Parts: sequence; structure tokens; C-alpha cells
Amino acid sequence: MEKLQAEDARYLKRKVKGGSLDVHPTEKALIVQYEVEATILGEMGDPMVGERKECQKIIHLKSLNANTDIASLARKVVEECRLIHPCKLPEVEQLLFYLQKRKKSGNDKREKDSPRELAPFEGMELDEEANINRIDNYVELLYEDIPEKVRGATLILHLARNPDNLEELLQNETALGALARVLREDWKQSIDLATTIIYVFFCFSSFSQFHGQVTHYKIGALCMNIIEHELKRYDLWQDELQKKAAAYILQLKSKKAFKKYQGLLIKQEQLLRVALYLLLNLAEDTRTELKMRNKNIVHTLVKTLDREDEELLVLVVSFLKKLSIFLENKNDMAEMYAVEKLARLLPCKHEDLLNTTLRLLLNLSFDTGLRSQMVQAGLIPKLSSLLADESQRQLCMCILYHISVDDRFKSMFAYTDCIPQLMKMLFDCGESPMDPELISFCINLAANKMNAQVICEGNGLKMLMKRGLKLKDVLTMKMIRNVSQHDGPTKNLFIDYVGDLAAQTGVEEREEYVIECLGTLANLTIPDLDWELVLKEYNLVPFLKDHLKPGSAEDDLILEVVIMIGTVSMDDSCAAMMAKSGIIPALIELLNAQQEDDEFVCQIIYVFYQMVFHQATRDVIIKDTQAPAYLIDLMHDKNAEIRKVCDNTLDIIAEYDEEWGRKIQSEKFRWHNSQWLEMVDNRAMGEDGEPFMYGDDGEPFMHNGDILERPDLFYSAGTEGEPWIVFVGHLGRPQQKFFNR
Repeated sequence: MEKLQAEDARYLKRKVKGGSLDVHPTEKALIVQYEVEATILGEMGDPMVGERKECQKIIHLKSLNANTDIASLARKVVEECRLIHPCKLPEVEQLLFYLQKRKKSGNDKREKDSPRELAPFEGMELDEEANINRIDNYVELLYEDIPEKVRGATLILHLARNPDNLEELLQNETALGALARVLREDWKQSIDLATTIIYVFFCFSSFSQFHGQVTHYKIGALCMNIIEHELKRYDLWQDELQKKAAAYILQLKSKKAFKKYQGLLIKQEQLLRVALYLLLNLAEDTRTELKMRNKNIVHTLVKTLDREDEELLVLVVSFLKKLSIFLENKNDMAEMYAVEKLARLLPCKHEDLLNTTLRLLLNLSFDTGLRSQMVQAGLIPKLSSLLADESQRQLCMCILYHISVDDRFKSMFAYTDCIPQLMKMLFDCGESPMDPELISFCINLAANKMNAQVICEGNGLKMLMKRGLKLKDVLTMKMIRNVSQHDGPTKNLFIDYVGDLAAQTGVEEREEYVIECLGTLANLTIPDLDWELVLKEYNLVPFLKDHLKPGSAEDDLILEVVIMIGTVSMDDSCAAMMAKSGIIPALIELLNAQQEDDEFVCQIIYVFYQMVFHQATRDVIIKDTQAPAYLIDLMHDKNAEIRKVCDNTLDIIAEYDEEWGRKIQSEKFRWHNSQWLEMVDNRAMGEDGEPFMYGDDGEPFMHNGDILERPDLFYSAGTEGEPWIVFVGHLGRPQQKFFNR
């Protein structure tokens, strides 16, 4: 054999030529580019066939940190790597210095497609270098005892960790088949063996083009079974430790058992990491992901959240984040109370785990039920405290924004430091545009009374008004408008800004900006405010009347004008001013045009409700308009709020005008007794369609007048002190029913 190798060496010439040096784009490593030239020589030493191949070697520098001696490390790199010529020592030093000073990239993620990303673990060390040409020898080791199987699998793993070898390994079906068989048969006997073999297949799963081969050997299903088994073992270990701790027998043995448990736990977590990472790679295919879901992958992952290993948790949370975009998986997480377990991870010092957890929570926060779970798990104060972390601020703000959408949870923000932090962020923006997430979150919070009081503390309202009016900022004004809607001390703070707000109604202003300013004014139902002076000084009456015409502006602005009229109509002199200007007919015309819009109808009726309190406007509404007739028509509207405002308004009209009072009473009777009236009308017709002209007593059944004008159908003489009312019986005839007043 030695003679044959010597003869071969005479006819094969291999030459390595060093190339350029560069730094790795993301890791602390140097990349050495080199060229390998292989030449086959003839018997006389003449070159016959030659081939060149460009290669690269990555030198990982795990010990490189801020305190590393660059000169010493550079010399060590040059001495140990024969591909780097000693003359390049200064260049190596310069590159190492750059790596030392380079900031860690914020886009560096744990989940990459490179198999080298999964760090080596204990048990992968070897006393020999793996060689692809000896793969058959390594496969033979897989047929020996467990220690030899572990050694053989580890040697194959060292080959698989180099992506250049994967194509060749893939063509060796014997090796892959043997690995799959050993894993299927012996994974329970050795956790090291199971971890190593799964790691080999993980290297293939890191590249999408190899997923078919991994699936062919059913490694994914096997990994699911292994993970489920290991989680059950973990539960048994926990129970056993608790029993020993409770018994408290032989403390020394208990410490030994705990030490043994720690060793087993480390190996188990290594196995779980490799298996879950492989499954995560395979889940790129949605069909494969669906198969995993059918095997309860979500339940398995949520259960794994109880572990303490941060690297394992990053992987588990990343997997859940990928799954959470599908409704069925999200529902599974809700059933398993995943949010409660995720809350345990906040806050944490592991930056990747913190970021991934927040991203998962953001996905889940679109669900109303899961938002409730977040609040119950105490996430509001935790997320509020994380707003100070600039790198996580955007995610935290988006989650809190979703929570603030629900009115049930708005008040909880008043008991945290969230609002002061948000106000500081707002003021730090100066005159530059604000992040939409920030101002949207503030707008939601301002809709709660307690939050509004916190917002207005100090110079809060003053600073908001200054920004809103100076920059004509619509969103800032929307926040101010929400603050203004709350009764109490906050509303009185707006008295100083009434003039500034009224001055914004000019025609040159943007319509959406005017809507917010007008809406803020309309919210100011302050008794001490002289609305008559405001209307005259800023000439608002013509503006209000002009914008009542249908189509004169966007519906939102017209609606705010109606609400504004309702607010100022609380004042007697303002109501008279409105009546004289002809606004009431304009409101009726608008009511006809917007009769299908419940919000418009309700607000216009509310204006009438405010005006009938005042003598001057009440007379105009009752005598000069058909407003009461419209109110009677709307008395039985399907909208409860419209019916309520109508009833209250008609009650006041009936109290001051007898004629309208009778009409209103008659209409109410018709409505409440509509079934009886219909039956009376039906009984008045015979089977042949001819009307019955006479009743049983010979009296005419149908009167010439309105049936409601017959007093005997309402009240008749009963015994003294017991009036009775006539109700219709099952034959349509009057029956006497007594009742006490």
C-alpha cells in the first residue's frame, strides 16, 4: 500500500497559492482566500491534466474582545495558518483591529441558514481530523457498539459542518441511511448519539434544496417523537427532585442527585436545540408545517417555554413567532396560555430573546382574547418600563397600542410611568414629525379620563396646544380633542384656548384640521363660558350656517358643525341668535338629506332638544317649522339613542303646546296598541270582503270619525274608584279588564 501511494505521488502535483484576506461580514472571523492547483504529470514528468479551484478558509476568533492584545493574536494567527504568508502580518493586525472596534450589527439574528450558527457542544471533540475520503470507515463504525457509533456519527458531523461536503455526503445513500436507521433504533440508549445524528441532518436542513432528502428519511417525525419523550423525562426528573427535597434525607445524596440532574439537563437541552432547529428549518414548507401542527407542535413548544436555557428559549420563541401568523396556531397558543409563560421572559438581559419575545407578543396582540391575557399577566407595567430601551421601544409601543384599543384597559396605563414617558417623547420631537405609532398610542390613551388628567399635569396641555396650533398638526389636535371630552378639572383648562381654537375655522385651513379644532370646541360644555361673545367675536354663525348645507363640505365637518350648534344652544342668547339666523330650517333640510345616517339624525335631534328649553327658539320650532312632525316620525326609530332623544324632546313640546300634545299622545297610543288596532280593522271586514255595518247591539260598528275618538274604547264607568279600560278579546270584541291606578 505504501509503495502504491509513493507511485501515485510521482504523477500528482498539488500547489496551494495564497490569496487575499478579509473580515467576516457578521462574525468575529477572518476569511482567507486561496487557490488550489492540481496537476497530473505524465511518466516523464510532463503536465498532462490540470485543474484550479478557488477556496476560502474561515478563521474564527472567539477570544477576540476589547482587551485582546492585537499584535500577539496576529502573530498566533500567522503561525498557525500556513495559508497566510508572514509578510502579511501588518495586514492581519489591521484587520483584527477593525474587528475589535466594529460594533455588533443590530441585524445579526440567531436564526441563520448556516449550519455553523449552531455552536458545537460538549462531546463533539475529536483526536483526529475527519476526512471525506474515509467516509466508508466512519459508516462502518455505525454498526458497532454505542461508543463507536457516537464516534462514527461525530466524524460524519465534522464533515457535514463544512457546506462544501454536503453534496458529496448526499450522494452517499449508505451513510445517510445508516445514520437514519441508528437514530431510529438507538436514540433512547444514548442522548449523545441522538444529538450528534440529528445535528448531521440539521446541517442538510439549513439549505432548502436538501429538505426533500431529510424528509425522505422521516427525520422530522422522529424528532417530534424524541422531543415529546424528552419533555416527559424532564417532568419525571422534576418530580423526583421535589420528592428528594421534600424528604430531606441525606443532604449529601441530594446534592449529588442535583449535580447529576444538571449534567443531564445540559445534554437534554442540547438535543432539544438541535431537534427544534431542524424542525424550524423544515417548516419553511407550509405543508410540512401543517403536518407538525397535526402532531401538536404548538403544545410542545409552549411547554418548552418553562425551560431556563436562553439559547433554547430564543429558538422556541422564534418557532412560535413563525407559527403565530396562522389562525389555528394562534388559537392553540391561547388555549395553552402561552402569553403567561412569555410574560415570565420580560424583561431579560438576553437581547435576542427579548426582541424575539416582543415580536411574538406583537403578533398575538391582534387577538382580543390574547390581549386580555396580556393584561392579566401584568404585561402593561413591564412593557411600559421597556419603553426606556430605545432598541425595543418600537415593538413595546406597538403592543401597548393594541392593548389601548380596548376601553377596558385604558385606565390601567394611568398607574404606570407610561404616559410621562410618552409625553417626554412627544416634546423631544420638537417641530419634527412624530412617529405614527407614538401619536396614535397617545390618542388612544387620551380617550380615558384618568389618562387625560395625567397628560394635563404640569404644562402638558399647554405644550400640546402650542405644538398643535403652531404646526397645524392634525394628529396632535385629535389627541387634544380626546382630552377635551372629559368632564372635570381637565375641561376647565381649555377656557384659555377657546379663542385660539375658534380662530382656526378660517377657509384657508385644511378641512381635517378644522374638524379637530371644531370638535374640541364642541366638547367644551362649560357653564361659565360666554359662547355669545365667542360667536360674535369670531363671526362663527355664518360659518356654521354655510356648512350646514348638504354637500358644502365633507360629512365629518358638517357633523362637527351640528355638534357645535348643539353645544352653544345650551345658552339662551346663543339659541336665539341661531333661530334668527335661519339655522333651524337648515337643520331640517340636512335631516332630510342625512336621514339614513343615525349619527347625523341623533345630533340634529339633540340640537332641537337643547333649543326647546328656551322660549324664543321653542316657539320658532313649534309654530314656524315642521320639526315636531319629523320628531314624531322618528319616535319609533330602530336606534335606541334616537328614540330616547326624540321622546325627551317631544315630552317638552307636549308640555308647552296642547295641540301637538294631543297629536303626540295619539301617536304613542297608536304605536303601543298597533296590534289591537290592526285586529279591529280586520274584524270590520266580512268573509265576502264587505264591511260589517253594525255590531251585535245594532249600533254602527264603524264610525265616520277616527276610531281613537271613541271614548268608550278607552275608559268606561266601572264601580266607583275602579276605572276600567277596554281591551280587545280573542274574537275582536271589547272585554272589561280592571286595574288600580
